[in-house]
Amino acid sequence: MFSPSSKSLFALITVCLVISSSLANVPVKDYDYIIVGGGTAGLALATRLSQRLPKSTILTIEAGPHAPNELGINVPARRGTTLGTKYDWNFTTVPQNGLRSRVLPQNRGKVLGGSSALNYMTWNRATANEYQSWYDLGNPGWTYRAFSERMQRAENCTSVNSEWYGDKGVGRTGPIRANINRYMPAQQHGWIETLNRLGIETNREYNGGNSIGVSYQTNSIDPTHYNRSYSANSYLPLAGRNLEVLTETEVAKVIIERFKKGWKATGVTLLDGTVISARKEVIISAGSLVSPVLLERSGIGRKPILDAAGIKQLIDLPGVGENLQDHIRITTSYQLKDNYTSIDKLNYNATFAAEQLQLWIDGKYSMYDYAGSAYTFQTWSQASNTSTKIQALASSLFRDSTNPADKTKLKWLSDPTVPELEVILSDGYLGVKGYPPRNSSLYGKHFFTFVAAIMHPFSRGTVHINTTSPLSKPVIDPRYLSNEYDIQAAIAGIKRAREIALSPPLRDVWVSEYEPGFGAVPLGDGQDEKWREYVLNTTLSIFHPLGTCAMLPRTEGGVVDNNLRVYGVPNLRVVDASIMPVLISAHLQTGAYGIAEKAADIIVEAA
Repeated sequence: MFSPSSKSLFALITVCLVISSSLANVPVKDYDYIIVGGGTAGLALATRLSQRLPKSTILTIEAGPHAPNELGINVPARRGTTLGTKYDWNFTTVPQNGLRSRVLPQNRGKVLGGSSALNYMTWNRATANEYQSWYDLGNPGWTYRAFSERMQRAENCTSVNSEWYGDKGVGRTGPIRANINRYMPAQQHGWIETLNRLGIETNREYNGGNSIGVSYQTNSIDPTHYNRSYSANSYLPLAGRNLEVLTETEVAKVIIERFKKGWKATGVTLLDGTVISARKEVIISAGSLVSPVLLERSGIGRKPILDAAGIKQLIDLPGVGENLQDHIRITTSYQLKDNYTSIDKLNYNATFAAEQLQLWIDGKYSMYDYAGSAYTFQTWSQASNTSTKIQALASSLFRDSTNPADKTKLKWLSDPTVPELEVILSDGYLGVKGYPPRNSSLYGKHFFTFVAAIMHPFSRGTVHINTTSPLSKPVIDPRYLSNEYDIQAAIAGIKRAREIALSPPLRDVWVSEYEPGFGAVPLGDGQDEKWREYVLNTTLSIFHPLGTCAMLPRTEGGVVDNNLRVYGVPNLRVVDASIMPVLISAHLQTGAYGIAEKAADIIVEAA
């Protein structure tokens, strides 16, 4: 019987650093740098500081466990199986008024590696103009060119100059491996041709600043053994002995003390009251749903919230926990013809699944190699015959807004280089109503799913401490579908997904629409009210929260400056996706790694 711990694949190289779940095993109680959060950005930053500041001592504190042998993390086709487990914070939203009062999960990684250990491994980037907007919003040093260099520094793309990728805009020497999946289900072979027939051009360099088009995209998979490549197994082994990692340990707050005429971060207090001191800096890398909460527990934020929680306000920073933005997703699914096999078989046929898993363990070609690869990014003019109406609606709703995100998104609506819709062809069932039950005639059938994701919804929400219990889970209110533009965008997106499904040659691989089904939403025009009902009842998050510690001028609601310093505390920084000021048309991990690489440059220069 296979024992994961016996395979070198799963043995994270720890000989150069201390990883412990007990503070008693950590040699000292004061460090030069303390990083709160051992996730995507946190471990990348910790590693780079360890390498480039060898005489400095660094401590990274992670709330979750170290799980190098977890198959649910390592095996590509088991992506998603760790959501809702001990490796997940298991956050939820408050009831969402725009979603018929539904409460949605907000899955975030609570494990060494953070959400890079739990995500679906999509490895892509937004467009040049979107990243350039960070500079335009008042952040010197954050041009597209500069940030693209940092993102490339994180990656080693092994699909360069292949059938489906050229060589533009990708790194070749970084820690995170990225490649186009070698397991391509037969039902996806017509993906490119189908979109070409609909007028969407093939894009073989989508990570080079222009993502518009159709493609087979890269995933964060190490082709050496076809396992997930993430911060804990790709960055962390490169660190030196000056880095220590403390797992299964939660930070209650950052200690902020008076220093001359201002404030200084002097360390952190753990949940058990233990104090660990920082001689130089404290860096929060806890993610978009936890970083602002840590600031609030530390006395930084809005006075009414802090007063209600019984926390003394030290620094008035109203932007903390505001500006929450996220992609929304709507799905349709289709039953395949009997001569096609999907990854659903791994879920209902235990014998087959065991055989495929053994193949993966042995390093052989396996269905477990699979991670989604079929993507298209489109503007509204490409995706919908109502694009003019959609754009006019957004303008009527937000043209008078002074919010930087709103103004930027309005500009992007008329930018032909910036996509507004992503459609993913995901093998297997991945919808809302559930795979057919055992007593159903459809049990054992095979499916594929379209995921339509809206790239720049205008809904903005909040995440704050629970004022009645500040150390418990945060109060998360994304305000999904809180405006008519977002609803109409979701309707247009899911209609486009069905249009793709109905177009040959993809139309030739399926026999029926399983969800929503032609009975629920008939074919043809004039069905917008039925689509509206479907959208309100089934829209979910795609788990890309950002913006809650926005890198913006303080007067614009910013929380950190262009050097990622929290306003009012020069040696306290935030380094994660929460600093992104505006939602971008990409999955977030490449950006999070880029932020870590940029932060390392800033901190090393200041050391």
